[in-house]
Amino acid sequence: MNEIIRFALLGLGVGALYAFASQGLIVIFRGTGVLNFSLGATGIAGVFLQYELQYERGQNFWVASFFGVMLSITLGVLTHWVILRPLQRKRASNLIQLLATLGVLVTVQAGVVIRYGSKPRQVPSQLPVDRVTLYGDVSITVDRLILLAIGSFSAFLLWLLYRSSNFGIETEAVSENERSAAAVGVSPNKIAVFNWGLGSAAACIGGILVVPVMTLQVTSMTSLVLAALAAALIADFKSFPLATAAGYLLGMGQTLINRFWDQQGAGQSLPFVIIIIMLVFRGRTIPTRDHYLRRLPAIGNGRMSWDWTIFLVGTIVFLMLTKDTKWVDALTVSLCAAIVLLSIVVVTGYAGQLSLAQYAMAGFGAWVAGRLVAVYQLPFLLGLLAGVVAAVPLGMIFALPAVRTRGINLAIVTLGLGTTLELMLFNNRNYTGGIYGTPVGDPSLFGFEISSIRYPERYGIFVLGMALFAVVLVANVRRGRSGRRLIAVRTNERAAASLGINIAAAKLFAFAFASALAALGGILLAFRLTSVSYQSFTNFTSITYAGLSLVGGVGHILGAFVGAMMATAGFNQEVMESTWNGVGEYVQLISGISILLVVLYNPDGVAAEWARSFRIFKRTKKFGESYFIKLEEVSERVDEHVSEKVPAKRLEVEGLTVKYGTVTAVNNVGFAIEPGRVVGLIGPNGAGKTSLIDALTGFTDAASGRVTVGGNDISKGNANARVHSGMARSFQSLELFEDTTVFENLSVAADPQNLSSYVRDLVWPVIPKFGPEVVRAVQEFNLDEDLHREVSDLSYGKRRLLAIARSVAMHPSVLLLDEPAAGLSSVESAELARVVRRLADEWGMAILLVEHDMNFVMGVCDSVVVIDFGNKIAEGTPEEIRNNPAVIEAYLGQQSDDDLGIESSQPVESGNQA
Repeated sequence: MNEIIRFALLGLGVGALYAFASQGLIVIFRGTGVLNFSLGATGIAGVFLQYELQYERGQNFWVASFFGVMLSITLGVLTHWVILRPLQRKRASNLIQLLATLGVLVTVQAGVVIRYGSKPRQVPSQLPVDRVTLYGDVSITVDRLILLAIGSFSAFLLWLLYRSSNFGIETEAVSENERSAAAVGVSPNKIAVFNWGLGSAAACIGGILVVPVMTLQVTSMTSLVLAALAAALIADFKSFPLATAAGYLLGMGQTLINRFWDQQGAGQSLPFVIIIIMLVFRGRTIPTRDHYLRRLPAIGNGRMSWDWTIFLVGTIVFLMLTKDTKWVDALTVSLCAAIVLLSIVVVTGYAGQLSLAQYAMAGFGAWVAGRLVAVYQLPFLLGLLAGVVAAVPLGMIFALPAVRTRGINLAIVTLGLGTTLELMLFNNRNYTGGIYGTPVGDPSLFGFEISSIRYPERYGIFVLGMALFAVVLVANVRRGRSGRRLIAVRTNERAAASLGINIAAAKLFAFAFASALAALGGILLAFRLTSVSYQSFTNFTSITYAGLSLVGGVGHILGAFVGAMMATAGFNQEVMESTWNGVGEYVQLISGISILLVVLYNPDGVAAEWARSFRIFKRTKKFGESYFIKLEEVSERVDEHVSEKVPAKRLEVEGLTVKYGTVTAVNNVGFAIEPGRVVGLIGPNGAGKTSLIDALTGFTDAASGRVTVGGNDISKGNANARVHSGMARSFQSLELFEDTTVFENLSVAADPQNLSSYVRDLVWPVIPKFGPEVVRAVQEFNLDEDLHREVSDLSYGKRRLLAIARSVAMHPSVLLLDEPAAGLSSVESAELARVVRRLADEWGMAILLVEHDMNFVMGVCDSVVVIDFGNKIAEGTPEEIRNNPAVIEAYLGQQSDDDLGIESSQPVESGNQA
């Protein structure tokens, strides 16, 4: 027991760094809402300056520390002022803001390495190191006790600052609502600047105090600060005392694991395991209504220009056959990197899941292939295939957290998973062949040697063929059903679920396919050499590759190749070294600066800009934004005189109750809708109408009650199951897929939701043909001439009609419309009323209509249900509701038919448009 206590106390050193770093992360997050991945780099820059001033230039500790802390503060403030603030003004997505902090991490870390080198340095302690006996043979050095005291006192001061001072109150106000805070005279920018400076100072001070206990090295320090995310997560990015305690406990736990578990990397992996567990259990399968995604990077259409492809392939082959070895090797490295970046195009560009583990997946594929070839003498081609196949289940395991987490949280989880793989596998010499790596020899294909050492042009052309193969696969996926599903999930998970898309299956496919691509690139990269060293597959390189994908264009296939040119030892580096000797050490710095410039000025990436400027990705007649799509060309033959009704199903709701914590949003509400009938659901703002629709469609869990469609109980079914029961819905906020055309929005709704498409699309993508029900929906909502248009180019009225048409295209028996007439003109509203009536009378749909326009409701509905504060207060015909005292009282607090704003209107006819 005494031994356990002794080693636990030793962990107070690294625990102190976790504590200080977590405090800095919380300070910046509370003040700006930004998760700062660059905190470790800005902190270590100040630590190195302090070291230089004190030990190389003779300054005393306090002066050197002051300038070191000031450097970290300056870097932190500049990060906000120059990079994050302009992005926030542009309403950049959280994805872009996160990649911006990764760009700062790459840039600052590269600058520190250039200035100080990457070798570890021993730093003398400024604190007493005498041992103090606690009891018996258990003792501890005084510096550990001082670190514990300083970290705890720092947590107390920060807790006091944010709890009791005006600054703390203003920070809380800005974090809650920036606009409201600005309206009362609080400057969000000043608050953010102070918090960025304070958080950066905390990281630097922690580093200065802790490096004597450890070593001063750039990469190890930044990785340790990233691990401090675990302590901040445990505190929910709010509580300084809890984060500090968690930091010290993590350090102690890490030391104990290193002592008592003979598994390399297990102790260092502990914080990342904590991160994974915390985020997975806190997440949700489907995001809530307040999950708001700002604009994401643009995506390509996946159509290949074979003229350009042949030209580029021919050019690369020519260069490989005519240039010397170093140029061929640089091209080969860039092609391998491009395949890895294609995996990021799939998982991040198409599916919207930010993965910081793709280079780790590349390393895993290389490890499987390398060990099989070296240990079991498997032929190169079989080893390559085995490595690619082995990466698929691991990718699906990595995808499991994506089912419940997304955005920044998912980036943290994947970084944790990739780092765990690096620490426990790639850095473990027992599994990687020792200090000399894994000898794989010279690869050959059916006896034909393609060694990169002896025949670099052969190996390069083989890699080019694999890259072209990967391009075809990715392009096929983008054009097929699976690609449309991925883009729907990327754009709006709630809308995708409402169309019957299995969100979990889509994410699993994206990660599995992307992992296979990453493994292919990693294997080809590793087998360039006769002995593979897996220590190069680091989490930092994963971060760099994520940035390179953004530079090239994370949503474009060509973007993978543009970004790959900037990879270490790639084509751009060779070009620069041929004109500027010694440029190799600046590659990471150039990459980081490029990431920042692209983030600031063109977040869609270089390839997207080329597509806009030079029309490289010209669209064909059927799928073009500049060409007209004729409905008859993309639809099956339809008999205009046949009007097929939907399957008749009755919606019945009994005792439905919805609670959010202790608040009851819907209380014991019940009603029924017969096929061919329209029932209105009205009530004041906040009455619970949208909560009721969310509960009916499976987006919110009901506390109690029963919902049946066509006699089948769907109360326990998820959103996907309820769609397949014959239910569809529209959204108050539209929730269209903004990155696609009208045609693709409707295609997603019309596509069969079969899992086999994920496999078939790889080789034969399905180009959709509209069935009769989709054609009728297009004609019903007058979208015939808009099929080619991007959603962002539509008028608001057209966008709202498209949102309803997309639901109708699913041919549902039960249709739930959430404020369909909001924002429409009186003419548009009147036409929509006739369409809704036709959907009930001619299509036979059972329709629930939530709407604030009382004239619209009273003219369209057969009956009306009224709720107030979640309680049903009335139900009856429009005439009965119009004169119901309880309804009038709920709306205005007085019985005035005129004040209620309901005109005496005739029922809407379902005839054709006048």
